[in-house]
Amino acid sequence: MGEGTGNGVLADSKSAEEWLWHAQELVPMALDKARKVKGFPGRWKIIIFKLGQVPSRLSDLSSHPFFSKNALCKEQLQAVSKTLKEAIELADLCLKEKYEGKLKMQSDLDALSGKLDLNLRDCGRLIKTGVLGEATLPVSLVGSSSESETATHGHLKELLARLQIGHLEAKHKALDSLVEIMKEDEKGVLSVMGRSNIAALVELLTATSHRIREKTVTVICSLAESGSCESWLVSEGVLPPLIRLVESGSTVGSVSQAAAASTLKNISAVPEVRQVLAEEGIIKVMINLLDCGILLGSKEYAAECLQNLTASNENLRRSVVSEGGIRSLLVYLDGPLPQESAVRALRNLVGSVSMEDLVSLGFLPRLVHVLKSGSLGAQQAAALTICQVCRTNETKKLVGEAGCIPLLIRMLEAKSNSAREVAAQALSSLVTVSQNCREVKKDDKSVPNLVQLLDPSPQNTAKKYAVSCLASLSSSKKCKKLMISYGAIGYLKKLFEMETPGAKKLLERLERGKLRCLFSRK
Repeated sequence: MGEGTGNGVLADSKSAEEWLWHAQELVPMALDKARKVKGFPGRWKIIIFKLGQVPSRLSDLSSHPFFSKNALCKEQLQAVSKTLKEAIELADLCLKEKYEGKLKMQSDLDALSGKLDLNLRDCGRLIKTGVLGEATLPVSLVGSSSESETATHGHLKELLARLQIGHLEAKHKALDSLVEIMKEDEKGVLSVMGRSNIAALVELLTATSHRIREKTVTVICSLAESGSCESWLVSEGVLPPLIRLVESGSTVGSVSQAAAASTLKNISAVPEVRQVLAEEGIIKVMINLLDCGILLGSKEYAAECLQNLTASNENLRRSVVSEGGIRSLLVYLDGPLPQESAVRALRNLVGSVSMEDLVSLGFLPRLVHVLKSGSLGAQQAAALTICQVCRTNETKKLVGEAGCIPLLIRMLEAKSNSAREVAAQALSSLVTVSQNCREVKKDDKSVPNLVQLLDPSPQNTAKKYAVSCLASLSSSKKCKKLMISYGAIGYLKKLFEMETPGAKKLLERLERGKLRCLFSRK
């Protein structure tokens, strides 16, 4: 709205109808004076054209059924009246040629033209936003709960409309209020959020004030997290300004960078927009954020974004590899607590490069580091990555030599079913190489941990891999004795009945070994 209206109604006693009448009275006066001015003809011609559009916009507002009941209408009429009064004053100065200087008057006329543009646009937006359909009564005057909900709903719609209307400072105040309300009632805000409101927020991402950008990106981040607005955000052009915010991160705007990265991460979870993101240059930006991000959270968002982008698109995988993404992800994993997203992103990428290249980049030592120090999710992702890269015996040998086997054996003791399963799966792949099999046999915990995973309960999803591992170890008399002593035969009988692959063969082998022991004792 016009300058000086701020974010609320001015302290005066005029009604909306009185402000309408006042504005309608000022229009012909402004036009009459403007047409008499001889100086600055080009500028006044444009101003006269814009003044001529004001009556129809006022008519649009006054014809709305809720015209007199909405606070925004009154504020808008105040703004229009102020601009019209300024036009009359500038026309008087030009007619009397009593202005300070030609350049200053040119600047004043340009500012007037801009204010008229703003007034005309805002009158149109008041109609388009639909906010005039709400009578904005103070929530404190409302009685019943249903009336309270209606009033709150109307207040939110008015607040969102203010993001589209008026000067930047008024929008900033509205943004402050919106941020506070979202802390208490995010669902309520989302329920009234429309496409035009999202377009207004996207516009504020390019504001000159970093404070406004920071608050705006916080709101947009919440919208993206809700999972209901991604398509609107993308169609309203949110990607370029978000990517620029990530690129321009500094100590001043580090919070904005993190929120922008989080938003892009959430948007990248939608498969249909991943190619659009790539075309906007997101891959290079996220890899650079992994390398140079100021906040650790920003780097994590970058890793999650790369994980999403590379989930199913081979072209995007190749792009990440060609931009140096594997090296950046591996360096990121050197941290004290490696996170799951970076390992999952690597897992998506390892099939697109040779094992020789991975080894030269230090892939295996980082994998060991994750198995030692990473979160449980990261350890699981690392075990799955081992399953994926172990396509040849030579690779399996390299993984074993790197020191992964003892760590995978310890993972068999994890409380999580899924963690035990992926560890057993990785071991079942590695033990097909004799060198690795010998190392597993030497570990005192391998057989006890694997036998525990023969438990036939439905919750235990690792049993088929445990059977496979134990079958490879059963060539050793010592291992067979250990399996029998820890109760493997009882478990295997139940697994045989459940038709678990390999259970019958292993059971027969152990029972023969048990008979031999009995005969040798006799």
